[in-house]
Amino acid sequence: MSTNTRPSKVNESDLKERVVAINRVAKVVKGGRRFSFSAIVVVGDGNGVVGHGLGKANEVTDAIAKGIDDAKKNLIQVPMLKHTVPHEMEGKFSGGFVLIKPAAPGTGVLAGGPMRAVLESAGIKDVLAKSKGSSNPHNVIKATIDALLKMRAPHQVAFQRGVKLDKVFNG
Repeated sequence: MSTNTRPSKVNESDLKERVVAINRVAKVVKGGRRFSFSAIVVVGDGNGVVGHGLGKANEVTDAIAKGIDDAKKNLIQVPMLKHTVPHEMEGKFSGGFVLIKPAAPGTGVLAGGPMRAVLESAGIKDVLAKSKGSSNPHNVIKATIDALLKMRAPHQVAFQRGVKLDKVFNG
């Protein structure tokens, strides 16, 4: 299994947050409708650490603040190779499927909405990505995180196989 669970030391001041989606929910009560808000937030340091969170509150600002706190509790370390992902990977969560491929330098982040937020927050600069299935931001973000968690760094693979690093790339 991969070892990219929690990053060792992350300075919380380095983390930048991005609000991906805000949803208004109405509860019908005796006096009318009562509105509350849920916010999906992605945080990352732009250097291989990323996390996602969900916050719910009666005010938008409170929901975002709760989402940021939740995201800081769910940080993961993402393996990167020259500002891209090390290899192709598929991620799945519920009805959301994502495909992430490495790209040549200068390509940029070719990904849609919620995927773009996760990949840019992680610090990945060149990547090709496609979201298939559900377009629900919750599912897309969790599928993207799943794909990034399944990635393995080249030096990790070389160590596990007991071969040199260039042997991993050149067969």
